[in-house]
Amino acid sequence: MNLQKKIGQMLFAGFQGTTVTPELRKLIEDYHIGGVIFFTRNIEDVFQLADLIYEIQEIACNKTDGVPLLIGVDQEGGRVARIKEPFTVFPPARILGRSRSEELAYKQGMIQAIEIKALGFNIDFAPVLDVDTNTENPVIGDRAFGSDAGLVSLLGCSVIKGLQENGVAACGKHFPGHGDASVDSHLELPALIHDIERLKRLELAPFNAAIKEGVESIMTAHIYFPEIDSEKIPATFSEKIINGILRKESGFKGVVFSDDLEMKAVENNFTIEDASVRSIKAGIDMLLICRSYEKQIKAFEAILKGVENGEISKKLIEKSNRRISVLKRKYAEKIEKPDSKELLKVLGSEEHRKIAVKIAEMK
Repeated sequence: MNLQKKIGQMLFAGFQGTTVTPELRKLIEDYHIGGVIFFTRNIEDVFQLADLIYEIQEIACNKTDGVPLLIGVDQEGGRVARIKEPFTVFPPARILGRSRSEELAYKQGMIQAIEIKALGFNIDFAPVLDVDTNTENPVIGDRAFGSDAGLVSLLGCSVIKGLQENGVAACGKHFPGHGDASVDSHLELPALIHDIERLKRLELAPFNAAIKEGVESIMTAHIYFPEIDSEKIPATFSEKIINGILRKESGFKGVVFSDDLEMKAVENNFTIEDASVRSIKAGIDMLLICRSYEKQIKAFEAILKGVENGEISKKLIEKSNRRISVLKRKYAEKIEKPDSKELLKVLGSEEHRKIAVKIAEMK
């Protein structure tokens, strides 16, 4: 791949609508993006969804050197679950946490993997590994397994195992920990005044456990940690946090995703060009830009300019592409045209629903 294609591989794009738009086609064919993320706005029903994913992968495999895309979704359970019935619907992670059951956590991950893989997905942006230590937290809350780092580690690792052993890459989020924030980073930049010792004792514990379990990817938090990095920037932009803590201290060798760079914690303080360059320099491998085509193009152009003027090392681009390639070789593949009858056999099967009901009964 040339430099432009390698930069394209580092973009993970969202799009508008429920069909392949001209913008999405251009991102795949001309900019060689590495992945596409789906939201509720892209889904009419599971049959349209499966057909759309198939069409997108066909475009990628036929037009971009035969390299499949990473196709991702936030399918956690509870309020963050983009795919609804007939998909098996799971309760929030907090309910699963009350079970304290590794077996149920594994089965939830397994079922989610089987069902989203049947639709064509190969990465689930789950589980949440944040520890729910702040009752005023407006964005995590019941998305976390609980307020005990040991419990979050135990169940998080079980969900990861269930996902990855059944053909879907997991993504632990939001590093180095979003659970104690009292501000929603979708709206503004939170700050957490925690030193490294507190982080190691509490917030980092589930991530370190997940890394030992072999989690394939981790997503960063748009949170400012002044005790770790004095510059007022989110963790996503911090070389001390991404390269220092996550890579060197925790030993993570997989793919690091940014959280969506269009969240207000970023947008209110940085241009998309600045945010993209800062993220790559900090050690992010793939940038999530979930809505605006214009910003996706600006990000690509800013990174290319950064490499050409020497601000971004070519070695960073090469390292990220190697990690992305490893992830794709494991999980991304050319998929078969979906069969509606077969989908209905898999999605929301009686066996799967029984497990979801059993978890829900933990209330």
